[in-house]
Amino acid sequence: MSQFSSEDEAELQYLLRQLLKSTKDRISGAPSIECAEEILLHLEETDKKFHNYELVRYLRQHVDRSLGALVEAETELGAGGDAGASAHDIHAVTRRTRDSAEYKQMMQTLKNTMSLVVESLINKFEEDQLRKEETYRDNLPGASEGRFNDNCSDSDSSFNHSYAFIKQEQLQALAEQLDSSQPKEVRWEALQKLCCAPPSDVLSCETWNSLRTSLSAVLDDRDPDLSDKVLKFFAKTSSSSPFNLTREIYSSLAKSLEGYFLSHKLSLPIGSDGIDVTRPDISRLLKQMRLINDFQKEMPSFWIRHPEKYMEEVIESTFSLLSVHPDLGLASPGTEKALEPVYLLALLDIKATWFNKWMHSYYSRAVIFRLLERKYKSLIVAAVQQCLQHLSDCEHRSPQTSGSSAEPQTSKSPPSGPVLTLSSSSQWSIYTRSELEYAFFVHSLCVLGKVLIYTNGRKLFPIKIRKHKDLFSLTDLVVTLINIMYQHPQPPRTDPSHTVSLAPRSLVTELLWMLCEQTESAAECIYQSPVIETLLAPLIRLLNGEQAKLKSPAGTLTHIADVLARIASTDRGLALFLNDKSLDLSSSKGLSASHVIVQFTQRLLDKDLPSLGRWEMSPAVCGAFLFACRQMYNTCEGLQVLRPYGLHSCIAAALKEVPRVLLFTQCSNTSTIPVSKNRTPSANAVSTSASTPASTPASTPASTPVPGHSSSTCSLETIAGPSLIWEETLQDSLLHFAATPKGLLLLQSTGALDHCVAYMYSRFIKKLQVSRCEKFGYGVMVTQVAATAPGVMALLNSGYVQELVVKLWSVLECGREDLRVVHPKSTPMDPIDRSCLKSFLALVNLLSSGASVWALLRGQPLPQREAYPLREVPSTIADLMDRLIAVDSDAKINSLFNYEQSHTFGLRLLCVLCCDLDSFLLLESQYALCSMLLLRQKENVTEPAGAQGQLILDRLSVERNHLLVRVCAVGGPSERRLPPRALQEGPDPYPWPMFLSYPSAPPQCYTLDAAMLPQSKQDSEISAFLASGIPAKDEGWMAACRKQYCKAMSTTPSSLTGSVLSQLLEKVVSVNAATQPFFPPAHYKAKDSSVKRVELSAVQLLGINICVRYGRSLGLLKDEGTEELALLLKHSHLFLAAQRATTHPTAVPDLHPGQDWLAATLFLMMAGDGERARRWLVDFSSLLCSAFLWPARMHSSVHLPAPVAASGIPPVYWCTAHYVEMLLKAEVPLVHSAFRMSGFTPSQMCLQWLNQCFWNYLDWPEVCHYVSTCVLMGPDYQVYVCVAVLKHMQPDILLHTQAQDLQVYLKEEPILGFRFQDHLEFMGQLEGKYGTTVLTDMQRITTPAA
Repeated sequence: MSQFSSEDEAELQYLLRQLLKSTKDRISGAPSIECAEEILLHLEETDKKFHNYELVRYLRQHVDRSLGALVEAETELGAGGDAGASAHDIHAVTRRTRDSAEYKQMMQTLKNTMSLVVESLINKFEEDQLRKEETYRDNLPGASEGRFNDNCSDSDSSFNHSYAFIKQEQLQALAEQLDSSQPKEVRWEALQKLCCAPPSDVLSCETWNSLRTSLSAVLDDRDPDLSDKVLKFFAKTSSSSPFNLTREIYSSLAKSLEGYFLSHKLSLPIGSDGIDVTRPDISRLLKQMRLINDFQKEMPSFWIRHPEKYMEEVIESTFSLLSVHPDLGLASPGTEKALEPVYLLALLDIKATWFNKWMHSYYSRAVIFRLLERKYKSLIVAAVQQCLQHLSDCEHRSPQTSGSSAEPQTSKSPPSGPVLTLSSSSQWSIYTRSELEYAFFVHSLCVLGKVLIYTNGRKLFPIKIRKHKDLFSLTDLVVTLINIMYQHPQPPRTDPSHTVSLAPRSLVTELLWMLCEQTESAAECIYQSPVIETLLAPLIRLLNGEQAKLKSPAGTLTHIADVLARIASTDRGLALFLNDKSLDLSSSKGLSASHVIVQFTQRLLDKDLPSLGRWEMSPAVCGAFLFACRQMYNTCEGLQVLRPYGLHSCIAAALKEVPRVLLFTQCSNTSTIPVSKNRTPSANAVSTSASTPASTPASTPASTPVPGHSSSTCSLETIAGPSLIWEETLQDSLLHFAATPKGLLLLQSTGALDHCVAYMYSRFIKKLQVSRCEKFGYGVMVTQVAATAPGVMALLNSGYVQELVVKLWSVLECGREDLRVVHPKSTPMDPIDRSCLKSFLALVNLLSSGASVWALLRGQPLPQREAYPLREVPSTIADLMDRLIAVDSDAKINSLFNYEQSHTFGLRLLCVLCCDLDSFLLLESQYALCSMLLLRQKENVTEPAGAQGQLILDRLSVERNHLLVRVCAVGGPSERRLPPRALQEGPDPYPWPMFLSYPSAPPQCYTLDAAMLPQSKQDSEISAFLASGIPAKDEGWMAACRKQYCKAMSTTPSSLTGSVLSQLLEKVVSVNAATQPFFPPAHYKAKDSSVKRVELSAVQLLGINICVRYGRSLGLLKDEGTEELALLLKHSHLFLAAQRATTHPTAVPDLHPGQDWLAATLFLMMAGDGERARRWLVDFSSLLCSAFLWPARMHSSVHLPAPVAASGIPPVYWCTAHYVEMLLKAEVPLVHSAFRMSGFTPSQMCLQWLNQCFWNYLDWPEVCHYVSTCVLMGPDYQVYVCVAVLKHMQPDILLHTQAQDLQVYLKEEPILGFRFQDHLEFMGQLEGKYGTTVLTDMQRITTPAA
């Protein structure tokens, strides 16, 4: 057994002392002894360095020496020769070891030894304290008489205070003894007795007022011992007293200081002489002001629990102190300036932390604004005056002296404004006048920033300013602050401390950001023409080839860009930049701010600004302005304005030049490029030594680039950092074009889509924020990219799809292995557990578009293996479908740990995918999913195979039945009924018949007898109009036809029968094709032999069956109709193939992916007359409307530019869906916000609706009205229809956004209650507001990038 020797005890004592020193901060911060004990007891849990302490290492070695042999013997005995030991064996060995005699002896010896060590430490501590007290008493004046023994502690803790009760007569005597006429020794003894008395007795005595007067007089005493003793009394008393007593002390201290400043009239010297903070009177003032500041910071935490008059007294005494302006009585005011209390407060709390805390709650804020308005507006005036004075000083300071000084400097001197100089390089002790003025300026700026963000604070303006004739308004103040930012000088090249964040331009930028974040403050302070003009003035001058009035162009331009970006990130700021053309922009009159910003950014990218040096056009400056532009072009309305500039092409060109440009920049410049996040040099904090107001700022990190350093060689390491950052900046800027449908097309045209998506994925997996201005992550952007075939392939190549599948599998099947299982996981009651919901919605977003499903799964077979290892994780969408959806073998069932939950997840995902008819056709034609589901349904019986058993009702059988009915029954909300997904209570839990045959129609109960669209002609005004003899080629015929159509839709929609609508469509198309064709008229004549050689794909054949089945259920087809529709599709194939571009990559399929739903719709509208429908489609192909209403028409068409045709992105996405999002944000903002919050996009849902002509979402009459409305009223009505539908669904969209299933709801549920006749007026209003813009852009379909 190891025993402790005397050397061990000495070592333990040393190690224990070291441990206590290391944990001093934790222990001293404990509010009580019990809390300190808890901290030490749980130190291993809370301190990461616990096992690195020397004491812990020593004790571990001692335990090893004492019990090592015993533990090894017990382990060998328990293992019994096995290679490993179980958890039970480990617990058994531990229990036997703790019960052993060796363990008990070791613990007893350790306890005894540690007790001796601790007792020895305590004794040494007490001896040291007694020695210090004796030394202190010996050094006091008159210590030989022993008259001033201090028996009370001066520490902040009250544990050691030995208070004695004191009578009122004694307090009265103490007040008399504190009189200034008494000798120092008498006053000292009185203060000693006062400190030993209970604070409550002192503050509640009848003589407190006279006692307070005496204490205030002692505060002004020249003897530092007496004044310090009073300060300690105040500090100790306030820390242990309630607020009503604390405010008495605070008020006394504030009034004492106020009287001192008024009576002594200290001054600020002019020139190099400064104020020495070690001077007794200044040091005493600083200590008093520091106690005041400490009170200020602490009182807001508890004054809400007391009457408002107490708080008002504290605030008013503070304002009264800060508003003191001693009159020096000088003949020439410019010679000296009075030292005011606010200067000392600014030294102690330069960023006005006390004021921020006071303004935090409305309770105190209301009192502050009331007092400022009624009595102390001079404080605001003084703060504004100080800002004006700082601006004047900066403007009159020459560039040669703005960043340097003839006086000695230290490495801590700030580069902004006045240079802080020291009389000694060892400590901060002397502050010059310029340094004090700068501290006051920073303090004033922080106070004003907090005032301006509140309505009552802005009501304090306008104010009257000295030397200003007119009143000084809010706008004048903001313009002044911006000009201060412009006058910030270039940091000294030899100054390594320019990254500290107290530079004027950094402070002004933060203030402007703060104002931008509040809607009201931004409207009153920022969104004003003079402010925007001031921000843009340097850009305009540089664009015109003139020199900008900036003392540090590179840094200031970066801050200007940051402010512009913050403004553009708000809706109102963006509208101001895009639409306000009334700004006075000099030679750029008639242009909005957005044009100036994008022109300047382009010139920066092209290095085409002669007035700026190459370093001033650094990547940091370019990146900042690109970020400002990004806030505009990542919105639909912003991209509409910026698109003509081709900024995406400029960024792509700069991206290709990154290595060469960065190499040239690094080798040709003598200064490094600042690329840190805080890209601005800034002034040091005004600070003093430990005994003075503030602490010195931290030194500059070693990694900070030092300006002025140059190297004769350019190493790879020198270039790699800036080059990588610049490349990522350009990639990020390009990536944000993908935030809108049209922007995604522009990004695709640059050829950088794959690189940008790979960059997005690298940030996505790290969970990095998109930017400081975006509130949401990359979810919406991923969804936008996934809506197109090239976008989803870029996601696949980047690894995003694999990451999504693996993450889903780990959540669904594996669970979290790093969690200790204390309680078993509850069985999920929802079909999709909450833990899997996020992954489910991510998959829905990825596969929402039919184009993405085709791109990922076309030609991809399911693995279908005989065995599936349990540890094998799927990595592709096909693998996931094989394991979760096509569960058709025992091997697949046995490979799932949670078979029912996982298969239900797969069926729910399949149900959402099949809502897109093109996706369903692909999945069914490739994988025969319906047959597989029917087979599993038939096997789910109570009897074994071969017997006539009863179908088992469980979650899977009910889900399969719902899915089969959904994919086989076609129709709108009143044309089909879907069975529920849950069982009902009662004797018959599921009264719905099971779907057990395919491809036959579902049971009759799932098909409703809907109100049909009559096919026969009825007498109506529109029928009479079509039969009239008015020449169709008359210019007013189309206008009259639209008017008749709108009237019929609004009043008698039943008059628009099937035959009337078909006749109307034929007439309108023939007239427009003859009078105003957009595409060259088509002359189609196909031979029968050519038509017969056309082979329809399995997808088309399956689509034909669905269309015919739907037509027969509607009563539109009298006979089969299959051959007629197949013939129509063959003619359509030949006709469109002749207009298809041939120079596209093999990734783009020759045929339009999916079914031609417009052709199928026309076939049913023409009552199965294929020839009539064919003629209509041929004529319709020459109209602009065909490019949007007929998706198959523009698939890889020769009428599109080659890059656009090769991309496979349809115009209905990059034009129609783009404007849907743009109008939705303006007209239905709540719905737009709901989509943003859900990570889904309106463009994806509209793309599905429009591709399949609203089949399964609207009833057949409304489908016909959709086609007729768009053909007759114009292609832009396709946009208005989608906006009207989403507005109609707004209540349900908001509800399901809260439920976090918006995507599923929109795809699975039909559009209930929507009728065109109810929304045609709203569509007309949209046409009046946006018709010119939308239709003009649609007409540019052949040049979408223009």
